[in-house]
Amino acid sequence: MAAIWTLSFYLVWPACLALTPPAELPHPHNLPPELGLNRSDGSLSVDLPLALRVFSVDYHHVQAPFEIVLWIMLASLAKLGFHWSGRVPAVVPESCLLIMVGLLVGGVIYGVRHSAPPTLSADAFFLFLLPPIVLDAGYFLPGRLFFENLGTILWYAVLGTLWNVLGIGLSLYGVCLLAPDSLGDLSLLHCLLFGSLIAAVDPVAVLSVFQEMHVNDQLHILVFGESLLNDAVTVVLYKLFESFLRLPSVSGLDVFLGGCRVVVVGLGGLFVGLFFGLVAALTSRFTSRAQVIAPLFVFLYSYLSYLTSEMLHLSGIMAIVTCAVTMKQYVEANVSERSNTSIQYFLKMWSSVSETLIFIFLGVSTIQDVHMWSWPFVCSTLLLCLVWRASGVLLLTAVVNKLRRNTVTFRDQFIIAYGGLRGAICFSLVFLIDDFPKKRLFITTTIVVILFTVFVQGMTIKPLVELLDVKRKKRALPTVSEEIHSRLIDHLLAGIEDVVGYWGQHYWKDKFEQFNRKYLRRFLIREDNQASSSILRVYQELERREQRGDEEAPSIVDPRSHSRPLLPEEMDSIRRILSRNLQNFNNKTPAYSRHTLHQDANRDRVRKSLHRHQSLGERYTFTQVEEAEFSGSHRARKGLSRSHTVCSISPLAVLQEPSVPAASARTTILTSSPAAREEQSAAQHQTSVGGATKKQLSFVLENEKQQ
Repeated sequence: MAAIWTLSFYLVWPACLALTPPAELPHPHNLPPELGLNRSDGSLSVDLPLALRVFSVDYHHVQAPFEIVLWIMLASLAKLGFHWSGRVPAVVPESCLLIMVGLLVGGVIYGVRHSAPPTLSADAFFLFLLPPIVLDAGYFLPGRLFFENLGTILWYAVLGTLWNVLGIGLSLYGVCLLAPDSLGDLSLLHCLLFGSLIAAVDPVAVLSVFQEMHVNDQLHILVFGESLLNDAVTVVLYKLFESFLRLPSVSGLDVFLGGCRVVVVGLGGLFVGLFFGLVAALTSRFTSRAQVIAPLFVFLYSYLSYLTSEMLHLSGIMAIVTCAVTMKQYVEANVSERSNTSIQYFLKMWSSVSETLIFIFLGVSTIQDVHMWSWPFVCSTLLLCLVWRASGVLLLTAVVNKLRRNTVTFRDQFIIAYGGLRGAICFSLVFLIDDFPKKRLFITTTIVVILFTVFVQGMTIKPLVELLDVKRKKRALPTVSEEIHSRLIDHLLAGIEDVVGYWGQHYWKDKFEQFNRKYLRRFLIREDNQASSSILRVYQELERREQRGDEEAPSIVDPRSHSRPLLPEEMDSIRRILSRNLQNFNNKTPAYSRHTLHQDANRDRVRKSLHRHQSLGERYTFTQVEEAEFSGSHRARKGLSRSHTVCSISPLAVLQEPSVPAASARTTILTSSPAAREEQSAAQHQTSVGGATKKQLSFVLENEKQQ
């Protein structure tokens, strides 16, 4: 670790020396004598050295990219040192250690320059660092869990955020009224503006903590989905209150228009992301001859959706999440496995570097000269953030549990309330506030809340999860059998909802799957990549998950197994065999579909016996000759006495018995001699009695005479 800190110091040192203010740059009159001055005002025209230089340094030419590379190198080395620091990762979250590294680097820069270190600008955060993180979260979003809990997630994200913003803002305004000497100049709109930014739950901080704990899927998707959509709501509310502050007065019409603006911003970002996601899927369909650039379209269209939404003042977070969720299944089907692997690793790498830079700059930006302290305001904000979030989770969960089959337990509610970590989003928003006397107080309070939630709550949430015995996530990947049974249950529930006339989530999911299969997949996926069997698609999806090797769902390896790993040639052979067998099975046995069942019901009922023989690979068609043979055999049995019980064997029953060939049965029926007919009937009777357990016999009592 000492070597890493030393190397980090030497990496930051040239950047510190390079960040000199313009006033300290050398004056043109103090330049070395080898540079000529051609103008009377002393300005430079062209560098004209009097002698040839063997070696020279021009740092200002590469200053910007050089410093960016140094910061990324510092962040990567800090992350690498964290994972090689023994037992530290088991106690301290990664985000806490990165903030401490930022504090150390900021202190070094402040000690060298005797001025505040560079801060992370809001534009750099929202335009360059946040999109990779949100894109990675949206692309690898567990779609089934997210859409099954979408109602609860929206309930927490929209109503819960409004509850926190209004509760914190109004309560802080009451605190300001109780302390008029130090906080009397803060208006209600200023308090609501601060409440909107301090209520932003950062998905970066939440993900970095929850992924390490491996909590159960329902708890993880509720917290992650709520924090992801919470950012979109808080940014919209922040811009709304900022617009109210710039108005001379706020009327009821302005409030109504503000509510309409919130809806338009959210839905507008949703439709922009949907459009770019479909365009990205359509573009990937034509990349078969240029697979090298196929991953590039994923990043370009996603980032373009984010920038377009920001340009139109819509929700960029909603746009990029919708774009990633929309294009994922179609892009994965169109591009090759190597391209899929490239997309996955590049997204993980890009988001990891962005998260590391964000936490380091949080620590660096803490070392500032602009702090303002107020004990009533800071302590009240910290307490109100905890109280209003806990009360909001309890009240909203009490309502939503009445509508859910899988209720949210009290332990999960406690973790949801305690996991409301703040991060870089509220820190970046607070610097965007227009200058006014108490802006420095808002900055100081925001930094205190971030450090408290990340260090105190982030370090204690893992012991609390173990103490409360919160259900953890299943670490093993699902098998093909589990996936097939899960789809069977979904299909069964959709059929039940359709029968009873209830339009639930399974009904709409089934309708979307039908529309997706009939239109979207045919239009957005190449024909040669469309799997003909649904089982084959399940197998391919599970294979991609296993090759990806997610940290979220690592496979469990039996330590007792000492078998060697399969070679690539063996894996390819297994894939070909499975694909061929599954396709053959699908061709022999048509897939059940409740949408087409009623169309074939009458036909199946008429030719039921014929279908039974076709399933065994034997085809038998009744012709006029066979009908004549059957009627002849029926007439041959008319002369039997009443005391005889005759075993009547139909041609279908003869065909079902492998020991009786079809030719012998046909010869038996066509025999013209009555004696021969009686002998053959007796032989057939003995054969049928001997194999009675294998054949279906119908006993018919014949009359002695035909009247």
